[in-house]
This record gives sequence, structure tokens and C-alpha cells, in this order.
Amino acid sequence: MAGGVITTGSHPKLLWPGVHAVWGQMYAEHQTEYTQLYNVKDSSMAYETDVQVTGFGLAPIKPETQGTAYDSEVQGGITNYIHIPYSLGYIVSFEEKEDNQYKVVAERRARANAFSINQTVENVCAFLYNNAFVPTYFTTWDGVALLSNAHLNATGGTFSNILGTSTDLSEASLEDMCVQIMGATGDRGLLINIMPQSLHIHRSNWFNANRILKSVLQSGTANNDINVLKATNSIPGGIHVNHYFTSPGAWMLRTNCPEGMTMFWRNRPMLSQDNDFPTKNALAATYFRMSVGCTDPRGIYGSNGP
Repeated sequence: MAGGVITTGSHPKLLWPGVHAVWGQMYAEHQTEYTQLYNVKDSSMAYETDVQVTGFGLAPIKPETQGTAYDSEVQGGITNYIHIPYSLGYIVSFEEKEDNQYKVVAERRARANAFSINQTVENVCAFLYNNAFVPTYFTTWDGVALLSNAHLNATGGTFSNILGTSTDLSEASLEDMCVQIMGATGDRGLLINIMPQSLHIHRSNWFNANRILKSVLQSGTANNDINVLKATNSIPGGIHVNHYFTSPGAWMLRTNCPEGMTMFWRNRPMLSQDNDFPTKNALAATYFRMSVGCTDPRGIYGSNGP
């Protein structure tokens, strides 16, 4: 990463008039994408903690003259969201600020800083998805990868939020995943009503995903069958390509599980400016603090296409 102070020697050509264009400092940005990946919340604490409490099991038959069977709650997984600070700034010497012939360059510096901050947020948020199938950098409360066939129930047993076999995105694999989601159970083994909401993909799957979900009939076949995924609105939130995903074959379905993928803003990005008295250098920096994670793995299902 480049460092130091921006001085008259950083770009001497800009000290003289006659330059037609100054380029490379700013480009068009993608629209905000991290809000499609998480339930975004604000926090006023140093960290946030989610605690799982299970419900009850099925009611047994009550024999005549005998008492009611009583069940109890069980505390399950604990998920901590520890807010991490990030900051990036720049320093401009007094002389460079005075002598630069192209004030537009100075005006763009703040925008270039915001560009970098926005990209940082997007990359941090995409990181969990990019490492969803391995426990190397992130695990859920039960110590396994975000997407795993070995998630623990607090009362015993396991459940899966991946397909049995890693499969590329297709009509058949999407249907299989939707069926799996519709059969989800809670920690007591009771069926719960969670449904697919949105499909999240790498850019290489953009056209394929649109053919699969938006064709009137079955995509890529001579069959005259309807496209049931489209006809039943199985994925009402639609397709979301994320430009920060790194695995071309991986794809994920977010569900309506209430406490799934979660992001907390402790401090939203704030730009501060000041001057250093001895040197008269101008200082500017953006600071923010945030955390991302997953409380209930039932909030996301996926497949790491080979």
C-alpha cells in the first residue's frame, strides 16, 4: 500500500497548466451490494451477543389419571459480534495544496477516499461468503464452516445447509435446495417455516441464473414443461450478482430465517479533516467500525459448484 505525504513531487506535471485530463483517481462505482447479503442493523455497544434458546418438543399422549409431561428450555449457541475498526486517510503538504494547478484533483481526493472505504466494506462483507465452505477464517457458533453438513443442534444431532453433493447452479440443483429448505427443522426436530428468498451468485453465473429463473418453460431442454421455479415464485427476492465474490461456481440462497446473516454498524463511515500546525499539512481520514457474522445457519444455504 502506498504511504507518505502527497507533496509537489508526487505528481509534478500537475504543477503546470496544459494537462488535458487527469485520470485514474476515480471510476464509476457498483451500486451497494452488501445490504443484499445481510440483515443490516445499528449497534450502540462495544459488541453484540445473540443467545439461542430452544423451544419445546412434541406433546406426548397423556394417559388417563396421569399428570402432564413437562418440558424445559435449553440454552444453545452463543454468537458474538465484535465490532472491528477500519480507517484510511491521506496527507497533503501545504505547498502541494497551494501550487497544484488542478483543484479538481484535490476535490476528488475525498471522493477517492470514499471509493476505497466503500470497497473495503463490500470486501469485508463478501469475505464470509467467499470462505463459506471452509472453517479457516470463520465458523458459526458450533465450530464448523458457515455452509456445512455438520451444524449442531443444541439438543443433539446435526443438520445441513448444503446440498449432499457439490453441484453447479442449475434448475435441478435449485429445486433440490428449495426442497431441502422447505423441510428444515428447529433444534427440537419440529418443522419450521423457512423459505428461500434470494439467490446470490458470482458474476460468471449471471446469465445462467437468469435463464434458469426467468424462462417461461424449462431452460435448455426441448420439454414443454413449465418452469416451476418461475411459476411458483420460489425465489421471490430474485437474483443478486455480487462483484466481490471470488468463487465462480459457488452459489447461495438466503432464507427468511429471522436471525441469519447479520451485519452491525457500530460507527458508519465518517470523514474527518484537520491541519498539522507545525507543517501546515492537511490531513483527512475516514473511520468506521462494523462486524459481520451468522447467528442461525438456517439463514443461508449453498453449494460449492465444482
